[in-house]
Amino acid sequence: MRLLPCGDAAVLVELAALDEVLALHAALVAEPLAGVVDLVPAARTLLVRIDPAGTTVRAVRQALVQVQPRPRGRRASALLEVPASYDGPDLAEVAELTGLREREVVAAHTGQTWTVAFAGFAPGFGYLVGDDHRLHVPRRAHPRTRVPAGAVGLAGEFTGVYPRESPGGWQLLGRTDLAMWDLRREPPALLEPGVRVRFVELR
Repeated sequence: MRLLPCGDAAVLVELAALDEVLALHAALVAEPLAGVVDLVPAARTLLVRIDPAGTTVRAVRQALVQVQPRPRGRRASALLEVPASYDGPDLAEVAELTGLREREVVAAHTGQTWTVAFAGFAPGFGYLVGDDHRLHVPRRAHPRTRVPAGAVGLAGEFTGVYPRESPGGWQLLGRTDLAMWDLRREPPALLEPGVRVRFVELR
């Protein structure tokens, strides 16, 4: 773990792997440090934002060294169900890459609980991780210039839902009508770090 000051209002924690980020994030959510106002996880880092009126970067750095990370667990929050139709243009390719049949890919995707590890790329885009390593597939060799909002995809160890139409290189399994980002909602993002997700097939 490497701790880097970010001005007078944040500490950037560099970690070796995503599991370490999730474990530290879980510990800080369960037992918040005094003066910390926000946590921003990413694939290998965790940004810890503070209120300079309530603490200092130095004090938070010292406290972070003492934190005992928690294994990636399940939050007590309710499970979010995402209804999805599995008719994506890359379903057959994902089946070939994984050695599974198409129905087995769908069963593997819907048969596990995913957890939002972090958000990025676009407002409302959550990077979800699961426990079934069979679904780890590479990004497309040639990204699409247009991926529709609601498209459900796989890339590397992650699954995700495109919150709006955008370019993208993920392998597309299907789609959902559930809005991932809505400014009229509080919070606007449906998929925030730590949220547990279950995909439910629409037939």
